Amino acid sequence: MNGYGTIIVGGGASGLFCAAALKGGKDVLVLERGERAGRKLSATGNGQGNVSNLHMSADHYFHQSGDSRGVLSRGLALHGREDMLAFLEGLGGLFVADGRGRVYPTGKQASSVTDLLRFRLAEKGVRIAAGMRVRSLRREADGFVAEAEGAAGAECFFARRVVLCTGGSAAKNFGTDGSAYALATAFGHTLTPLYPSLVQLKTEREAIRGLKGIRAEARLSAFAGRGREKRKLAEERGDLIFTDYGVSGDAVFRLSAFLTDRLGKEEISLSAEFLPDVSPERLLRALRRKRAAFPSLADGELAGGIVNNALGRAIARRSDGTPEGQAARIKDFPLAVTGSLGFDGAQVTKGGIPLDEADENLQSRLAPGLYFAGEILDVDGECGGYNLQWAYSSARLVADGIDGISGRQER
Repeated sequence: MNGYGTIIVGGGASGLFCAAALKGGKDVLVLERGERAGRKLSATGNGQGNVSNLHMSADHYFHQSGDSRGVLSRGLALHGREDMLAFLEGLGGLFVADGRGRVYPTGKQASSVTDLLRFRLAEKGVRIAAGMRVRSLRREADGFVAEAEGAAGAECFFARRVVLCTGGSAAKNFGTDGSAYALATAFGHTLTPLYPSLVQLKTEREAIRGLKGIRAEARLSAFAGRGREKRKLAEERGDLIFTDYGVSGDAVFRLSAFLTDRLGKEEISLSAEFLPDVSPERLLRALRRKRAAFPSLADGELAGGIVNNALGRAIARRSDGTPEGQAARIKDFPLAVTGSLGFDGAQVTKGGIPLDEADENLQSRLAPGLYFAGEILDVDGECGGYNLQWAYSSARLVADGIDGISGRQER
């Protein structure tokens, strides 16, 4: 049986960050289920590599479980954006922020971040065993045994410590189907409810009839409840793309982080404000002028050219057809949310192992020597680099804990 100081299960962002940060090299093994490590990392930010955000703070994250010790805040304080960029630029990377604060590599290739980490691990002598799916993890007197299955069959690996960086249930095409949670629950850990996040939304179908493929810039707001109990959850501005099932686009992805855990529990709705830079008064004057110029024009053609023609016809159907009614609907196009595309379409998992089941370095309180980093924990962030930042911050907390323990043992 091969023996190591640390086994990292999962060669995604948090696993690679952890392996790159650990002081050890040849005593570190990364077991990756897929055919190569870092596939999801290489796809982040639509392949452009949105690694962090200038507006980084704990306010941009969600968790369902207790965080009385401030593990999330501590991780971001010790290993936040500046620390992450210093680490990556120390390896030869170069990063810039866009107008919305999203931080990217200057070459706009997410794979360049993966390459930096891959080169780092190669220099350190870290072994990456790809195509190895860990089927079970058990404790032995002085460590853990991981049984993994690969193309050549089953193989067992021993290590004094194990870090679970297996991701969640989202993005199954990258091998994160939620099955790895069992490695943690086998030691008595629990899971919060799991929900897809950063995902497309399903809406009422009649309201979007004829709009499939239409893209429009909008100020999109999400609401919970109805009537006097209705309350605003969040607001985002960006692309809104109509589909056959509902809506997609960057504004939808960003909003979904605030509402997918509420679906099925309370009424959720969206309101799209088209032409957000045009005042209601100016819009109404334009529609009135068009009606005066073309008295016989069909109601469905009135908003055409002011908004997309197909969108104009949908607006007319959902109003009384007058300039006043259509102007109001352009500024408030409501949609009832009926669901999401689920984990198959999601980028991130909301929920996971509760933070209060781990210590300040994310070591299990139930199985000392077992650590967690990244999406497997009950932490998820808004869209815009926050989730990759957590992958780094949590991985560095784990590396701090392991290296600190190793240092005391050596002395």
